[in-house]
Formats: sequence, structure tokens, C-alpha cells
Amino acid sequence: MSTRFAENESAAPMDCPIIDGKRQIQHLTPRTADVGGIPVSRVLPTRQRRLIGAWCFLDHAGPAVFKGDAGGLRVGPHPHIGLQTFTWMLKGEVLHRDSLGHEQVIRPGQVNLMTAGRGISHTEESVAGETDLHAAQLWIALPEKDRQTPPRFDHYPTLPDWEENGVDFTLLTGEFAGYQAPTLAFSELVGLDMVSPQQKEVTLSLRQDFEYGFLPLEGTLDIEGEAFSPDELAYIGRGRTSVTLSLPAGGRVILIGGEPLEQDVWIWWNFVGHSVSEIAEAQRDWESNSDRFGSIPGYDDERLMPPPFPWKVRQDP
Repeated sequence: MSTRFAENESAAPMDCPIIDGKRQIQHLTPRTADVGGIPVSRVLPTRQRRLIGAWCFLDHAGPAVFKGDAGGLRVGPHPHIGLQTFTWMLKGEVLHRDSLGHEQVIRPGQVNLMTAGRGISHTEESVAGETDLHAAQLWIALPEKDRQTPPRFDHYPTLPDWEENGVDFTLLTGEFAGYQAPTLAFSELVGLDMVSPQQKEVTLSLRQDFEYGFLPLEGTLDIEGEAFSPDELAYIGRGRTSVTLSLPAGGRVILIGGEPLEQDVWIWWNFVGHSVSEIAEAQRDWESNSDRFGSIPGYDDERLMPPPFPWKVRQDP
């Protein structure tokens, strides 16, 4: 599940202000987009918030129900550089194919993680006969030192999960509450899914050097007296040792956090980079059908193409 999203400004870390001695909680409203025929709520990046740790992109896809042979997700071949795509599946089944030759169906409760590094291309489509799709699709910006790492794909069918005070937790990446996820990471990160069958209040221990965001995927969310609607992202910044959440019956929330990246990150179309020139080079390579991004056997539709590049870039003679 990729995107045709385009962002043409650098992503510099910001923090929440303190007013009258109280650290504010930032409310970030999503915008609506369409990815491969599926409606999504796009939460990151926005002009108000570019990064949370190294997390640089967050789409909440669905819940969607579709009928007929023409329904479902279908995203044609497209490239990535400088990032990891991170898919957390909640409902439905999606087939991933990539230019390294991987074919992998992702099912509910599983994570697909694709490390683009210096360059990879892939497709995603709903499995034949599938009528539902509900997922969180995220990108993780690779640190500058790792941006040219060899591409790879990893599938995680099982992840640490536990129940505490009536809330079900699944650790998607990083370390939390004494659990460690197996998910490959290039920076200090955490991702956590929380489901509350009944109305509950839960207090989470936090790392002071991490910044955090919370997104209600199902139901509302209350953070220490501040209410958040479904798909409204709560950014609480860093410097906290704990936070108290109130979840409704049937509520589901995803937490993302990490050490601030403290690096400029540029996002354009499906590329993430640390300079405009490296993104421009990637776009030229994709448009010229160079060997850099390979090809994807078994997919019978045309490659996706980017819009015109928005910046002037000097090319060496």
C-alpha cells in the first residue's frame, strides 16, 4: 500500500510548547486521500508535524468493504528509496510483490516491512475474493548513514502480545514494558497497538528522550482530559515519563514514537531522501526504467509514474 502523496518541504523536528507550566498536546487533523482505490486518512506528514521519531508517514486505510472482481486494493509497480514501508494489517489480506522476487500475503495481526535503502519497487493488491481491508501503513525514514543500505523484505507473522488491566497490547516494533519486537529497525523506535474490549483507563510508562504520537483507529481517545476523534493524531512531544489514556469499549489506538531524528528529511512522491538531488536522481532513474529498481514478475499492469519534479536541480555535465 503505497501512495502518490507529494511533499516538497524538508521535515525538521518540532516540539510541543509549554503554556502556564503545562506541556500542550498537539491535535493533528487528517486529510482524505485515495490509494489504489481505497479511501485513507492521511495523518503524517502535515505542515504542523513532519516527523515523530523517524516515523515520517502514516495512512489509516479503511475500514473498507468492496464487492465484485474489480473491487479491492490494487497499487501498480512503484519505487521507493531511503525508507522502510511498514504495514500493520487489521482486516483483510493483501499480496505484496517486489523487485527482489518476494511474494508474501499479509494477514490480520501481521507486519510487512520493506527496507528500500538505495532502491526497490513493489506492488500491492487485495487477494482474490477478499472483501475487506483495514490497515495502518507507515513509513520510517532511514538515517542518513543507512540511506544506501541494500534493499530487503521481512515478514513478521507473530509479534509480542499481552493483556494488562483489560487492554490487549501488540508490540509492533522496538521495546516496551519489558517486551522486545523482532522487527528490523535502523533507529530507536517504538510502535504499539492497543485494543480495549471494555471502557478502560491505562497509564503507560514512557522514555523521556522519545517523542510520541497516538492515533485512534477505532473509537475515540481521551488523553488526560483532552478528547480526540477517530483518525485525529495526538502528538505529546518528549520529556514525559508517563501518560494516561482513556479508551472506550471497542477502542483501538496505535502508538508511534522514537528518538527525534534531528536530520532534514525530504519527501516527494514515493521517495524519502536527505537531499533534493538524491530524490531527483531516483525519479530520473525510475522514469528512464533503469536497472536500479528492477522489475516485478507476475504483475500485469503499467508502472506508476510520478508527477513533474517540483524543484530545479543542477545536473553535472
